[in-house]
Formats: sequence, C-alpha cells, structure tokens
Amino acid sequence: MNNIIYYALFDTAVNKWLIKNKLIDIKNGKNIGLIVQSGCDYFSSFQYPENVDAGIRVTKIGTSSVRYEVGLFHEEEEMSSADGHFIHVYVDRQTNKPIPLNYDFKKMLDTILIQL
Repeated sequence: MNNIIYYALFDTAVNKWLIKNKLIDIKNGKNIGLIVQSGCDYFSSFQYPENVDAGIRVTKIGTSSVRYEVGLFHEEEEMSSADGHFIHVYVDRQTNKPIPLNYDFKKMLDTILIQL
C-alpha cells in the first residue's frame, strides 16, 4: 500500500472512534479537529486488499488539542507494522478558532489515555 493509505487509515481509525463515542458530528457539529502535526514509522508492508487492524490511544490532552497514536497490525499479529501519530486541534467550525475541550470530551479521551 502507498504511504498515503496509512495516513488515511490513521485518520479513519480515530474518527470512527470519535463518532462511535458521540464526541464529534462530522456533518453538523460545532467543532472540528484539524491535524496540525503527523508522522509515521513503517516496519513492514501491507498488501492490498489485506485486512488491517488498528489500535488507538491518546498520549496527551491539551486545552484544545489531542495527540492520538495509532498502530496498524496484520490480522492476529501482536507487533505493529506501522505506528503513526497526529495532533488534532479542535476549532469552531465557523470561525476556525481553537475551542477548549469540554469535560465530557476529555473524560471519554481518558479511557484511552496512556501516560508515557
């Protein structure tokens, strides 16, 4: 798979978790997350159309930002094939200005927060 696909998988894994936990409404929500930093370490390749498992965690919660880390795994493998990260800054959809994360949002992120 091309490297851009890895980044799409990272974004999809995190957004799917956020939507599932009702933390964002991608069509009508007041706030949106903008990626301000990202990176990836590659260890082994995936072959299309192979299934890919993703694991996510949060390593930092700021006032209006969150650092997500995502591991991509071959099915039933314990070692990741790629480790990615990105930082979302949450902004008002209309003004594009950063907005503080509310208590309920942070509380849900705490369920996948790992202190490094």
